[in-house]
Amino acid sequence: MIPESLRLLRSQAYQLVLVLAILCISLQYAGLDDLLEYRRSLIANGHWWLLLSGNFVHLGASHLWMNLAGLALTVMLVWGHFNAWQWLLLILLCSWGVGIGLWFFNPEVEGYVGFSGTLHGLLIAGTLADLRTYPRSALILLILVTGKLVWEQFAGALPGSESVAGGQVLVDAHLYGAIAGALIAPILLVQNYQRRQSGTNSHTE
Repeated sequence: MIPESLRLLRSQAYQLVLVLAILCISLQYAGLDDLLEYRRSLIANGHWWLLLSGNFVHLGASHLWMNLAGLALTVMLVWGHFNAWQWLLLILLCSWGVGIGLWFFNPEVEGYVGFSGTLHGLLIAGTLADLRTYPRSALILLILVTGKLVWEQFAGALPGSESVAGGQVLVDAHLYGAIAGALIAPILLVQNYQRRQSGTNSHTE
């Protein structure tokens, strides 16, 4: 019998998490946050990749490790519902969603860093997938995350989150990431359903 922890480490989806964590840690401790952060003035001059890269650098160590803890929680709760390529697509598109959302709807924001917006998208996507397997717990989690987003839009960041992050929390980034995840997840779920149906049909013919 292969231990569950070893089986998970052999899964490409879980290997992707390790690569993502190592990437964020490496960028932070290499001091590349200033070079890769979302910076409106630079994006306006053609540095469009900063729309994406700003999601993978952080204000400092506490901000980084807070987001990695959030990533670990997301993995524990919902990571089994998509494969590695689907999660990679979600990471990229949710990150783009954050950057593009800030560009179009928050012209007052000059700079932004952090993975939390993308995290909200991943959590929403995974929770929507979880509704099929664990409808009650997934619905509760979906309500909690949605309630958090609504709170942030009307009352600002959750108490204590800015002190832990070491700076101002840009709650609109959470909203844009969540919207991106909610839009992308149904497409992936339909693909997975069609794949399962195709597999079932091939076995019954």
